[in-house]
Amino acid sequence: MSSLNPNTKFIFITGGVVSSLGKGLASASLASILQSRGFKVRLRKLDPYLNVDPGTMSPFQHGEVFVTDDGTEADLDLGHYERFSGVSARKSDSTTTGKIYQRVIDRERHGDYLGATIQVIPHVTNEIKDFIVNDLEDEDFVLCEIGGTVGDIEGQPYLEAIRQLAYDLGRDRTMFLHLTLLPYIPTAGELKTKPTQHSVKKLQEYGIQPDMLLCRSQMPIPENEKRKIALFCNIKEENVIQALDVSNIYQVPLAYSKEGMDKAVCRHFNLPCPDADLSGWEDIVNILKSPEGEVRVAVVGKYVKLLEAYKSLSEALNHGAIANKHKVKIKWIDSEELENKNPEDFFSDVHGILVPGGFGLRGTQGKIEAVKYARTHNIPFLGICFGMQMAVIETMRNVLEISNANTTELDENCEAVVGLMTEWDKDGAKQIRHKDGDLGGTMRLGAYETVIKEGSLAQSIYQTTNISERHRHRYEVNIKYQDALNKAGMIISGTSPNGDLPEIVEIPNHPWFIAVQYHPELKSRPFAPHPLFVEFIKASIKHSRLV
Repeated sequence: MSSLNPNTKFIFITGGVVSSLGKGLASASLASILQSRGFKVRLRKLDPYLNVDPGTMSPFQHGEVFVTDDGTEADLDLGHYERFSGVSARKSDSTTTGKIYQRVIDRERHGDYLGATIQVIPHVTNEIKDFIVNDLEDEDFVLCEIGGTVGDIEGQPYLEAIRQLAYDLGRDRTMFLHLTLLPYIPTAGELKTKPTQHSVKKLQEYGIQPDMLLCRSQMPIPENEKRKIALFCNIKEENVIQALDVSNIYQVPLAYSKEGMDKAVCRHFNLPCPDADLSGWEDIVNILKSPEGEVRVAVVGKYVKLLEAYKSLSEALNHGAIANKHKVKIKWIDSEELENKNPEDFFSDVHGILVPGGFGLRGTQGKIEAVKYARTHNIPFLGICFGMQMAVIETMRNVLEISNANTTELDENCEAVVGLMTEWDKDGAKQIRHKDGDLGGTMRLGAYETVIKEGSLAQSIYQTTNISERHRHRYEVNIKYQDALNKAGMIISGTSPNGDLPEIVEIPNHPWFIAVQYHPELKSRPFAPHPLFVEFIKASIKHSRLV
């Protein structure tokens, strides 16, 4: 820690009572309001699960996998961090118990511990501490969110590590923020503080005294309840911050700042607290409260039973709508339900259709039907990753009448319009993959460059011919079908710099039809909406005025 900036402060965010209280959003919001006061921030996530990363986890269990520029597959909370702070996350901002133990075991096998008996304390906790303080620059604040709920057995090493780190760095450089729930019991007619008290007691058992409580509640917390919480939890009353439910997530930074959360942080660290500029958040909230209109977009996906699987996507659509001063209403459609049914029943009331990424056979035909409906009914269409592959296959099947056109992911004996990538270039080095190799971390991950064709729809959207976008896939459209697609009216308007890998396809004789191999939603932010989503929503608004 000798190279660590002595002025950098650390805020550790934990959660109690129940899961899914919104630690990630709380961390991102706190970071944004500290930024609004002129501070430089960095956000990190420590996940207690044993997976090395969420890359092989089911979207139904874990939600979306967020991908950083440097190719890290991470928890969706990193998406909140990037969107709210504007700071791009890196590999060094996300870890899991799987990664920590893998590192410890590798070092033990290498003999780095000089024959010591390897134990959770100090070896695992030291590895966690090294992660927290490594790869930092001149940040004023580093916010570290500890995944899970206090009391979980998986989280104990992390709580011990941050306890130790507070001892190592000194309490003048560390702060513990604990997020809890105050449930309302209708029959009693009151909010209950006991779950919060018990959660704090559990945290104290690990040697951690929280400095601030962020209390989720459906209604304002009476002053006498705040005093009770402060007394029984050994916390200053002004550091008991109420976190009321809001109608949209963009109100959260404003709500927390109004409650004095950022001022309390400055007081804790004895720092001056410059005036905050939250006008950007206020503008967004005002647009959402009084939009110029509403546009309806269908998202045809395989994981719509858990909308967290499409978190970045839904936010990117919101950003595109806000940029057009509209509100977007997303109609979530299970692609399985589209199969063998009349698409008109699903799409007659929408102004745009989006087919996102996915893996596997289930629901594939429904995605193809969605693409066909958008193509033949002149409805604005955006395909992403697997959605682009389905758009190409739909054109090959229904325009060129090649009935067995498919992807080898689903059918080894098809006309392989889409096939497995076995090698590609990454930063000047050749990446090689094998069909029967590991699934985890083996996809084409992270930021890659795309060269866009002059005069294309893509070029008019991006206003440039060279872009960098984030990828997460292992199958790719085969460039050898370019001439066939041209005959069908679909052009490849963006490729990898060497021209081997199609990145963008579009249909020039359609009002607005574009599909991309990468994931543009991962780079969209409230104050920097992604141009693809801005233009998709604009085209959908235009279509809404024609129907």
